[in-house]
Amino acid sequence: MRRIFVALALAAFAAGACAPADAAGPRHVGIRIHYSHFEPDRIEVPAGVPVTFTIVNDDPIDHEWLVGDAAFHVRHRTGTEPVHGDRPDEVSLPPNSTRTTTLAFAKPGTLEFTCHFPGHEAYGMVGVLVVRP
Repeated sequence: MRRIFVALALAAFAAGACAPADAAGPRHVGIRIHYSHFEPDRIEVPAGVPVTFTIVNDDPIDHEWLVGDAAFHVRHRTGTEPVHGDRPDEVSLPPNSTRTTTLAFAKPGTLEFTCHFPGHEAYGMVGVLVVRP
């Protein structure tokens, strides 16, 4: 009986391991901010699936993680909001902190994530988020 249970458990694990990468269900992406750069600076996620982002700021200074299209970033480049907290696509990160946010991207396309604090974008604090079909 135990052998049958183990065989069934292994079969279930193998079936799960072979599931398509964009199967329905939440995803998790870790992003590290280190020396005022995002690691990784390119991320791919499936459209229509909730994705949880855990963003770790290892730096001794404030940063932000804002994700959106070009028009979104044009609005934020002026730095009119020093702190973000109520919107999942706008995350403020004090020094040496971790924040988590969950987003679902409705349609395929390419978005950008950026820190718009003065000089950070110019320094290279930019990344690309590709939403796959």
